Amino acid sequence: MLALDADADGNVVVCRDGEMADGERRLFTVGRRRIGVFRVDGRYVALHGGCPHAGGALCAGPLTGTTLPAEPYTYEYGREGKVLRCAWHGIEFDVQTGVSLVDPKMRARTYPVAVDDGAVVVNVRGRAPVVAA
Repeated sequence: MLALDADADGNVVVCRDGEMADGERRLFTVGRRRIGVFRVDGRYVALHGGCPHAGGALCAGPLTGTTLPAEPYTYEYGREGKVLRCAWHGIEFDVQTGVSLVDPKMRARTYPVAVDDGAVVVNVRGRAPVVAA
């Protein structure tokens, strides 16, 4: 895991735009904070690395899909590449919003991400707005 430093405004340059393909991630620390940056549908999102359930390694878990609501006795898989599953207990989160699929009241902290002059920049002092995925 990369150890990076934030500037005076809390901004951290993670990589250059285009270095990450959809579905890829970069894990890093800033001080004691663990953060993961993911590229999903051409956009960058950043989440706190600790799972709000029990502090597990959320961002180290698989980026996958999940079983969708369906008719009885049928199974439909969807949301491929948009569900982050905690490496410890398997709790699933929408990677774009940080909201738990099991309990919408449980949410992983998200951080604002911007592309500035070709650099992917995470602000570790801010909070990304909650938006529908």
